[in-house]
Amino acid sequence: MKKVSLLLGALLILSTVAFGQALTQADRERAVKYLEQTRDGVASAIKGLSEAQMNFKSAPDRWSVAETLEHIALAEDFLLQNVSGMMKAPPGAADRDTAKIDAMVLAMIPDRSHKAQAPPPLVPTGRWIPAETLDHFLKSRAKTIAFLESTPDLREHVGGDSPIGQPMDAYQWLLFVAAHSERHTKQILEVKADPTFPKS
Repeated sequence: MKKVSLLLGALLILSTVAFGQALTQADRERAVKYLEQTRDGVASAIKGLSEAQMNFKSAPDRWSVAETLEHIALAEDFLLQNVSGMMKAPPGAADRDTAKIDAMVLAMIPDRSHKAQAPPPLVPTGRWIPAETLDHFLKSRAKTIAFLESTPDLREHVGGDSPIGQPMDAYQWLLFVAAHSERHTKQILEVKADPTFPKS
């Protein structure tokens, strides 16, 4: 009887831990909203820009608005592919503080005070005109949102390396997707704020 009680107690603890790692509907809705807000932020930042404005560079080693937009679009595809691929990854530690890691992603990734080097596949090469780039990004973001809405076990797959120094689950990588586009929307706004940015 004592063994049965111990077993039931252990199962109860394990189920509580598993429940604590589960993705809540509030989490999912928050991420969808963030993906929608940052999608709209990208579109708003480039709306009405002329060809000269899209291609303006404040320095030879700086990206133009068009190049930054291309990077955002390329990263969307790259990151979603990675998240899809990690759905076979094992779960993380039972004591992972998911709320803390969520908050780290939301705080650290959009922070432009910390510079990062884009990996070679995400460096813009002018493969599309800006209208095509935006269209590509919007279609890719729709796929990201659909993946978030339709995939049930996003908390249950955790990867090892991440830019924030903590193992991130698939849900946190989807937050990263939105945060990444927010980061580079800020970069577009920095280009537009340059004193020598074309007036038209």
